[in-house]
Amino acid sequence: MVKRVFLSVVLGLSLVLNILLLFFNMDSRFRGNDKTESGTLIAGVIDGDTIVLADNKTRVRLRYVDAPEKELCGSKEANELLTKLTVGKKVRLEGIIPDQYGRGMALVYVGDSLINKEMVASGWVRYHSDETAEKEEIKKAGADARAAMMGVFGKCESKIPKDPKCAIKGNIDFPINKKTYHLPGCTQYETAIVQEDKGERWFCTEAEAKKAGYTKAKTCR
Repeated sequence: MVKRVFLSVVLGLSLVLNILLLFFNMDSRFRGNDKTESGTLIAGVIDGDTIVLADNKTRVRLRYVDAPEKELCGSKEANELLTKLTVGKKVRLEGIIPDQYGRGMALVYVGDSLINKEMVASGWVRYHSDETAEKEEIKKAGADARAAMMGVFGKCESKIPKDPKCAIKGNIDFPINKKTYHLPGCTQYETAIVQEDKGERWFCTEAEAKKAGYTKAKTCR
């Protein structure tokens, strides 16, 4: 018993130490809040919300931006757009802060153009909540893109199946990553939206949904 308690304490201290080391070893440009860096050349992009700086190959995420993961619906378009807007160009980074993993996040400008806003306005990325003076204009750009069914909202998000034979909706409760499926006739079926850019799926059979790790929604009788 004593040995188990001792091991738990050691593991806890080790976790705290690793977090502290992550913060102190983090690139100095991402320490502190609301820093600015001008004239930075962009060498490439990782995906639709992450750029790579040419000088030291540091990765920087765009604040307010949540792009589809690689191989998901809309990821190719988001990647291509961010590449077109930034690669080979000098950008200005403002409001640089670390995320929970110590990676840098920033508002990215090319001249007077706010790339974060352009990406959200395109519809190929989703608005992700954050706090800066630019929040409302970027949030509105995202709402306008959704209203106009642009990007992922037109291509990757739907309530009606493309194939009537594959009408089972596989949804994910993202905060807890809980996967459930809704059959036609279930209470929430008509209102449930399948967001393929976020990893949700349509299924043809219950067996297929269960094999993918989904369980039947409790609202299905």
